[in-house]
Amino acid sequence: MIKVDLHSHSTVSDGLMTPRELVRHAAAQGVQVLALTDHDDVAGIGEAREAAAQAGLTLIAGTEISVSWRNRTLHILGLRIDPEHPALQQGLARIRESRLVRAQRIAEELAKIGIADSLEGARAQTAEGIISRTHFARFLIANGHAKDMKSVFKRYLVKGKPGYVQHAWASLEEAVAWILAAGGVAVIAHPGRYDLGKTLMGDLLAEFKQLGGAGMEVVSGSHHPDQYGQYALLARQFGLRASRGSDYHGPGHSYMDMGRLPDLPSQCEPVWHDWQEVLARAA
Repeated sequence: MIKVDLHSHSTVSDGLMTPRELVRHAAAQGVQVLALTDHDDVAGIGEAREAAAQAGLTLIAGTEISVSWRNRTLHILGLRIDPEHPALQQGLARIRESRLVRAQRIAEELAKIGIADSLEGARAQTAEGIISRTHFARFLIANGHAKDMKSVFKRYLVKGKPGYVQHAWASLEEAVAWILAAGGVAVIAHPGRYDLGKTLMGDLLAEFKQLGGAGMEVVSGSHHPDQYGQYALLARQFGLRASRGSDYHGPGHSYMDMGRLPDLPSQCEPVWHDWQEVLARAA
């Protein structure tokens, strides 16, 4: 079976590898088709394309858009996008601007409990400019406030804990519209992380489908193997194609390394089932 990984991050967002390094690592792990899906940005795609051509790997242009839906934060992947499309570019730029506002508010909240200079510390953890909770987490770990990512998100930056800030991202309708305008395929990222419950998950999938969404991640580095079948059934129920992605961020900061994802459950229709660049790999 061809090795497809449709979810990964570089230093353009919160990954540890540059786009070039990420592609080389993917190729070394046997990945044949890779999507670069940095948070709310497409700036790394040009570099990744060059590296993919050199490595003999097929690159899928993508992004992961931050979305607010019913007072929850979700992530929607845009795959096979035109990264230069004006509507997508403008939408992502708006989100990136709002990220800076959120980062300033997070720093203010952390200062209230005696953690100073966290904005500068988080900024030092990013090579490209986007500041995310991951960068604050790395700052907190480096300064002894937590021992690792798991513990930092138990103590800080999540709802009810110091450093948490409620924030309004793009709407689900906006995110899907930007992706479709850019010629892309909209996919719900790692649904198992949202803890929506059966009713809300059904509402989300129905609304997403109605807006033009096409797929959901069934096999994800964020999912437990027991969840693969659960989301495979939901995908079939709502007429969505199945995707898989490692959500790779770099060594020591990922749920799973590239190249280790299992195949999709047999009952799934892959989101890439009619993508010519993928079919050519399988020929």
